[in-house]
Amino acid sequence: MILAAGLGTRLQPLTNKKPKALVEINGKPMIEHLIEKMKMQGFTEIVVNVHYFGDLLIDFLKQKNNFGINISISDERNQLLDTGGGLKQAHRFLENDEPFILHNVDIFSDIDLKKLLYKHLECRALSSLCVYNGTSSRRLQFDTQNQLCAWENKQTGELKVARTPQGQINSYSFMGIHIIDPSIFRYITEKGSFSIIDMYLRLAEKHTIKSTVPDFSYWFDLGKPDDIHKAETLLKMR
Repeated sequence: MILAAGLGTRLQPLTNKKPKALVEINGKPMIEHLIEKMKMQGFTEIVVNVHYFGDLLIDFLKQKNNFGINISISDERNQLLDTGGGLKQAHRFLENDEPFILHNVDIFSDIDLKKLLYKHLECRALSSLCVYNGTSSRRLQFDTQNQLCAWENKQTGELKVARTPQGQINSYSFMGIHIIDPSIFRYITEKGSFSIIDMYLRLAEKHTIKSTVPDFSYWFDLGKPDDIHKAETLLKMR
């Protein structure tokens, strides 16, 4: 599933007349880069949620003939549901016997998504969260068993504790990519618009929410125009 419903306010003025999913990187919309990557790695079914300029995004996918794969639309045009609410809304497309990738549309990287799936199957977690030793002020805390135990905002000092940690605490930046077991839908009690991180913190008390540190040579959060420029510069060098 690609989370593509956000307002993209940090990308203004690039998002004044289109959704951030259609903001281009070297002449190609970021969602096209991501779908082509997923298709190349063997994914044949994708769910895309839409809200802001949702009609434009739906039309774009139709014009591309859904890139020759099965793409379903989770429609949030009437109400933006945030990351957790967006996942819950799309449950009918995702409830089967296999884990799935949840990927922010504005994350641009060379991470091997199939490899993440295999690692997730080995650890048998309800959800595996891709993390790295970044510099973000908002960080997730995991214990020595790689289980989620807290979230912190280093800038404001805010701390949300999920569970008592076992041993040493490791603090990581979240990369906007999750691997989720479909059984998670049994445990989602939140309603309406809600954060998936807050949901994870609630679930971590009784369920296994783990970190996974992927291999990558580049990773960008395309949240600001300057980040788009950095990604374009990298592509031109490759």
